[in-house]
Amino acid sequence: MDSLSDAVAWMAWTWQTVLFFAALAACLAGLTALAVYRPETPHVGVLGFATTRGDRFFVSLLLSAFIFVGFIRFGGQDFTWPGLAALAATALMFRFA
Repeated sequence: MDSLSDAVAWMAWTWQTVLFFAALAACLAGLTALAVYRPETPHVGVLGFATTRGDRFFVSLLLSAFIFVGFIRFGGQDFTWPGLAALAATALMFRFA
């Protein structure tokens, strides 16, 4: 392997892809640090079952993916609105679920 770029040449790594995976890794590191320094207790929210921070993060990622895929399906071009909707859904998920 000549360089890191050759090692990952099989995938179309754009700066947006790298940014997404870096943000995902940073969120997971933050959740790990929170779990170590502020242990959590699962609580029951509007979903009706006990969830932890990790559960809410995972459901938020799924919900965001569904929001974006639905937006793409119906021919959207500007990703500002689904991005804001995904952020709002994540905030609501962490607050009420």
